[in-house]
Amino acid sequence: MAEIKSDIQIAQEKAGDMKHVTDVAKSAGIAEKYLEQYGNYKAKVDYQILEDLRDKPDGKLILVTAITPTPAGEGKTTTTVGLGDGLRKLGKKSFIALREPSLGPVFGVKGGAAGGGYAQVVPMEDINLHFTGDFHAIGAANNLLAAMLDNHIYQGNALNIDPRKITWRRCVDMNDRQLRNVIDGLGGKANGSPREDGYDITVASEIMAVLCLSKDITDLKERLSRIIVAYTYDDAEKKSKPVTCGDLKAQGAMAALLKDALKPNLVQTLENTPAFVHGGPFANIAHGCNSVTATRIALKLGEYTVTEAGFGADLGAEKFLDIKCRMAGLKPDAVVIVATVRALKMHGGVPKNELGNGENLDALKKGLPNLLQHVENITKVYNLPAVVAINAFPQDTKAELDLVEAECKKLGVNVALSEVWAKGGEGGRALAAEVVRLAESGAAKSFKFSYEENTTILEKLDAIAKRIYRADSVELVGNAVKQIKELTDLGFGSAPICMAKTQYSFTDDPAKLGAPKDFKITVRNLKISAGAGFIVALTGDVMTMPGLPKSPAAERIDVDASGKISGLF
Repeated sequence: MAEIKSDIQIAQEKAGDMKHVTDVAKSAGIAEKYLEQYGNYKAKVDYQILEDLRDKPDGKLILVTAITPTPAGEGKTTTTVGLGDGLRKLGKKSFIALREPSLGPVFGVKGGAAGGGYAQVVPMEDINLHFTGDFHAIGAANNLLAAMLDNHIYQGNALNIDPRKITWRRCVDMNDRQLRNVIDGLGGKANGSPREDGYDITVASEIMAVLCLSKDITDLKERLSRIIVAYTYDDAEKKSKPVTCGDLKAQGAMAALLKDALKPNLVQTLENTPAFVHGGPFANIAHGCNSVTATRIALKLGEYTVTEAGFGADLGAEKFLDIKCRMAGLKPDAVVIVATVRALKMHGGVPKNELGNGENLDALKKGLPNLLQHVENITKVYNLPAVVAINAFPQDTKAELDLVEAECKKLGVNVALSEVWAKGGEGGRALAAEVVRLAESGAAKSFKFSYEENTTILEKLDAIAKRIYRADSVELVGNAVKQIKELTDLGFGSAPICMAKTQYSFTDDPAKLGAPKDFKITVRNLKISAGAGFIVALTGDVMTMPGLPKSPAAERIDVDASGKISGLF
């Protein structure tokens, strides 16, 4: 039996086929004056290119999403990369736009996150580790604001900030549960005032969301200045006022730290298709999409831009459509929903260690409602044309594949077999052909959001919970009722909602797989991300700082004396 090579082995073996980044840029139509090289295979692209391209029509936008994720894996990024390569096989000028991986998951559960097999973006090691330093810049800007906030209080507190009402947290790009809740400012007066504090993972920072939604430095500074970091002591009427980044005069220095991070990163696939890898907000606790700027540039440069949204369609696609598309004026021309027979059988009750036990049509039938609910959401709620991409495994049987295809066709959606992991772009030809057919049909013209902005906060929460998750209702607990009134009184009632929810279930309970019925979505906290422009609703027990698993991926990552990295994935 032939050895199954790891993703990093394949990437390293194909390293000799990589083109110099200047050649990738030239093939993409990016003039040298907009290129800032980071070595031979990475570059920043100045967003000023959009000014030169403003009269050029946009290409087609293809969104890749997936079923509810399981430990069996779905292959969403792999499919995104392979589809971009597959479109090139059909003679289309395609571009890929992805998020940057966070170090937390890289060293935690997932390992690398740049696609897989023969459908990867490269240089794989760089992309998964420090890349061009964007995340470090975001973390530095976040923590500068935290330092200036505490310093303001220490230096006399002219803004009358109530330390008990500080909402801004520090961040680090690592899964570290120990930092979720901390006490800082200990050691006497010279070291600040003791208070409860905490850390979020960098990809959950509002700075990340702001960077991904900003169109230029001016917009970036305006968004940064609007970030609410704390509230004042109550006045005579027992009301407190928000304190912003602008009140602390921090936005200029923060923008200086972020000026290069704002520029999209250009890399390539193993088949030399140009790819932007830029920004990376988590999809379960943030909005889960790559930067608007990268997407816009790709749309101007390519006939087809293939992008992805994080986790399942209930999280990533919902936020891509209801937040990113709403704010940026974008509209997908087609949607790809990625699934595997293995993952669907897990949704049907088969443990991961039994997935290799052969055909199981009963479990597949029980798991299929998860896929079909995602399909219905895309086609019926958002009115978008969709295709289901089955990420093929050798163990999949014809009967299993036929069952998936038959059930999807009942909803008017075709199924395409994707073999991009093993065959690269050649294995994505069938999927690419169906995507082209859907995109050129014009069916996306009837696209609509799952809720309208002019509804109340509760009505928006209710719409997402009932229409997307199929919950019976939303239950507000703790301070949530009070927070809705406060946010409405502050003028944020029309802001879109960013649901922070487990990625492992349509519900807020990660143990409930498949397509559960008869449940409530519990919202325990709502906070405004005024710079990003949306309200974050925390549901269930979702955390803004993940922890490492019992056996983290970091235990298997190493580097030899020559600098060659192993175990990344």
